[in-house]
Amino acid sequence: MSMLNSPSMLINGRLVRHEQMMDVINPANERVICQVPFATSTDAIQAIAAAKAAYPQWRNVSLEVRKNVLLNIADIIEQNSQELRQLITLEQGKPLAGSDMELMMSATVLRYFASLKLAPEVIRNDDSQRVELHRRPLGIVAAIIPWNFPVLMAVYKLAPALLAGNTLVIKPSPTTPLATLRLGELLQSVVPAGVINVLADRGDIGPLLSQSTDVAKISFTGSTQTGRQVMASSAHNLKRLTLELGGNDAAIVLDDVNVEQVAEQIFDMAFINSGQVCMSIKRIYVQEGVYDAMCAALAKRVADSVTGDGMDPATQFGPVQNRKQFDDIRNVLSLVPQYGRILAGGKIRTPGFFIEPTLVCDTDETSPIANEEIFGPVRSIMKFNTIDEAVSRANNSQYGLGGSVWSSDVEKAAAIAGRLECGISWVNQHFAMAPDVPFGGVKQSGMGVEFSEHGLDEYTSIQSLVVAK
Repeated sequence: MSMLNSPSMLINGRLVRHEQMMDVINPANERVICQVPFATSTDAIQAIAAAKAAYPQWRNVSLEVRKNVLLNIADIIEQNSQELRQLITLEQGKPLAGSDMELMMSATVLRYFASLKLAPEVIRNDDSQRVELHRRPLGIVAAIIPWNFPVLMAVYKLAPALLAGNTLVIKPSPTTPLATLRLGELLQSVVPAGVINVLADRGDIGPLLSQSTDVAKISFTGSTQTGRQVMASSAHNLKRLTLELGGNDAAIVLDDVNVEQVAEQIFDMAFINSGQVCMSIKRIYVQEGVYDAMCAALAKRVADSVTGDGMDPATQFGPVQNRKQFDDIRNVLSLVPQYGRILAGGKIRTPGFFIEPTLVCDTDETSPIANEEIFGPVRSIMKFNTIDEAVSRANNSQYGLGGSVWSSDVEKAAAIAGRLECGISWVNQHFAMAPDVPFGGVKQSGMGVEFSEHGLDEYTSIQSLVVAK
């Protein structure tokens, strides 16, 4: 494919580009897709200033106006889905079907938040007082987006932030800026100037956003290590924070399951997006009665899977998104002989950042294969005997994002799922996300929640209005 037209940054309602450009690489072939402008510190300061200037008017427009903006954004995403899906796949690597799903979910999230209310809650109304609880906007929100779901994650921060009356500076990942910048261009005529600003960068603007005294909140999705840095640099002005960080989700499979049926679902949710999902299954614990059968069923699916260019309709799994991640996963594979055995998969192919789905057995939690988050298509399968053992091993992690339990006895599985130390736990499913269901992490997996009315609350502060009668 020839070089694409380069999208611009959106700052204060203007499309901004300059001579400073950076390459965007297609992870399927390591070729340059196009060049995009990257923000200087001056650009970032101007974006923050634009958001600050737009805030007083935006916070005071009616809730209906803000809802209509969200609905218009949903329409724009759907109307431009053919272009956006191509950009996502070219820069991120995922199959086109995965890009379609990302865009569909983005529109769904926008319409969900547009359906919510922010009406005051009367908590007392007697002869002496009326007490109302109001949700007020915070001010400027900086949304820092990772590279695995570039449009969806921008949208699910944008939607509650705008609905609550905040203004935004959005910073996509340096390796996946294309679709998000293009979305900013499409929103230029829909959103008042300064309400949404979209910056690309080379990885150096995040600290400026987190340190700015004008930014009231950071919503960050990314690694735990970077999340700690964001938290530290935000401390000086007590910024509000939502941190969705790393995960090492466990799936506990009991010996009463239909192996073939469960293996299909676990395979899909372990390797979705080539394993580049914070809440995908990363550790598979299988009760000893069905362990061998589950190993065989999963190994067959790994062996039969198709890894390739996301633009090819036959592809199930695209490449790892960027060179650094590719090198990290290759290093993980080099450790496998010390800590376990590859049961299926494991092949590496270049050019492009291709690593096949890989299933590792004969390992345990003393191994980095099982103990550390692997943000790529390498997963461990481990045997357990008793349920107490499985729960203890699943919880023996610094992370606590998601987890799941699989059994033909739903009530039994639900009771076990309730014992998992994670922000969201599932029964007979995993990574089953819906806009009205909150999710977030415990332990080192973050703080705060996304989605749902609770996620909307994260973009507000409580004001109690006490009126004497």
